[in-house]
Amino acid sequence: MIRIGKINRLRVVKFVEFGLYLTDESLSLEILLPLKYVPSGTEIDEWLTVFVYNDSENRPIATTLEPYAEIGDFAFLKVVDVTEMGAFLDLGVAKDVFISFKEQSQKMEKGNSYVVYLYLDNITNRITGSSKWTKFVNPEFPPFVVGEAVNLLIAESTDLGFKAIINNSYLGLIYHNEIFEKLQTGDIKQGYIKKIREENKIDLALQLPGYKQIKNSTNIIIEKLHAHNGILNFGDKSTPEQIYDNFGVSKKVFKKMIGALYQERIIDISNNQIKLL
Repeated sequence: MIRIGKINRLRVVKFVEFGLYLTDESLSLEILLPLKYVPSGTEIDEWLTVFVYNDSENRPIATTLEPYAEIGDFAFLKVVDVTEMGAFLDLGVAKDVFISFKEQSQKMEKGNSYVVYLYLDNITNRITGSSKWTKFVNPEFPPFVVGEAVNLLIAESTDLGFKAIINNSYLGLIYHNEIFEKLQTGDIKQGYIKKIREENKIDLALQLPGYKQIKNSTNIIIEKLHAHNGILNFGDKSTPEQIYDNFGVSKKVFKKMIGALYQERIIDISNNQIKLL
């Protein structure tokens, strides 16, 4: 079955002057791939990976351009035009995504980008979206375990921290006091499940929790020591910002890291310096 708003694997069935036609195994529908998107050397019966959408006349059409997102995805997309009906967002293909005013959590402005959820409109069968994305996250109990690595889309800043969409499905929160880098809406990050609380609420971390992080990160200090003749001008007096910029961890974790290396007699430490033994 050919899926509108999705990447499909389709077979070439015939060439025409303005492109070629593709179909799936069911042979129920033939879809045009315009000439400008046809890869050089393409032959009959060859299978192509294409994105399928409905054009302005509601006809399915294919492209070899890779979209920024598909239906069922949360994405951070830029507004390219605003009309009396709504806003149009760049999807990376010839057809922009339309979002009506009623599906905008705030009035969209041209040139700005917003987190949206993409879906297929039941009436027009065209790709559309909503910036009221919270109603599309999975409300069920999450299938994660504490410490599990997950993919995050940073979706919104709040008084408590940043809301993030987990693995394109669930909603979690990274608290401000546990963020040691600059974050902004639209960032894609790897994070970790810190805690699953009542009502299926998920606390997130951008760093490995506890001992795992320390064990996996001490080699960063050793590598930097070898690269700087065995001496690094960092220590207890260094600021959290300096530590994160250079080692990618919080000051608390950094102190545990150098403490572990000190106990193993790998380094010597002072307030302002680390020295390789």
